[in-house]
Amino acid sequence: MRQAKHPSREPIIKRLRRAEGHLHSVVEMLTAKRSSSDIAQQLQAVESAVTAAKRLLVHDQMQHCLSQGDASGGTLRELKHLTKFL
Repeated sequence: MRQAKHPSREPIIKRLRRAEGHLHSVVEMLTAKRSSSDIAQQLQAVESAVTAAKRLLVHDQMQHCLSQGDASGGTLRELKHLTKFL
């Protein structure tokens, strides 16, 4: 797939860094033998941050494809491929 300019890269990076921080906390909580409930809550935060980052990336790329105004087979294949990640 071709590489495209993504204006949303910074927000995606921010979300993934947040997820990274939450994941680091999960490891520390496991080491400290914190409650499973607390750990599950932190894992939910990791999952939510990664899901939000993925959604933003996919939507941004889909918008980029649509704004090109190109209905070529390559663009349509890329859009179809991206929908698998939603």
